[in-house]
Amino acid sequence: MTASSPKKDRQTVTVDGQPLARLIDGVIVRSAVTHIDDRGTLCEIHTPYAAPLEAPVVYVYQFTIRPGKIKGWHVHHLHDDRIFISQGQVKVVLYDSRPDSPTYGLVNEIYRTDLDRNLMVIPAYVFHAHQNIGTTDALFVSMPTRAYQHDDPDVYRLPIDTDEIPYRFDNRPGW
Repeated sequence: MTASSPKKDRQTVTVDGQPLARLIDGVIVRSAVTHIDDRGTLCEIHTPYAAPLEAPVVYVYQFTIRPGKIKGWHVHHLHDDRIFISQGQVKVVLYDSRPDSPTYGLVNEIYRTDLDRNLMVIPAYVFHAHQNIGTTDALFVSMPTRAYQHDDPDVYRLPIDTDEIPYRFDNRPGW
């Protein structure tokens, strides 16, 4: 045996594939349904038959992240983000900065991919950053609960390497 013994993996999901990690209060990850036939695919981003979104859809835009790039840290004070992953592979990191939240100080690291498209709801005052960990552009559709106001943006940013959030992005190789 060498000086360092191998470490056994810990359970991260249930037997039916549900994550065991506690989500930040108010964060929702809702899987989307993709219909496939000989012509191609159709993916339902939002449907009234799923659990309803608390606020109506008032503004929709699309954004991309290039391979290896990170967008974040940022937070909103006046609206929740509702972000659908359409294409690519990303790591989303969330930090709950709400002092009155039951999950205050909690960090979530969530992997999202077009192999299991989903809509993620990120509440106001939860910092978030997206890192493209794939080899192609990651493509998202965003439906925030409030339209973007060009003359007064509800976006507050911190540098990626800030000490205010207990998380560090790195480029370590996998196991």
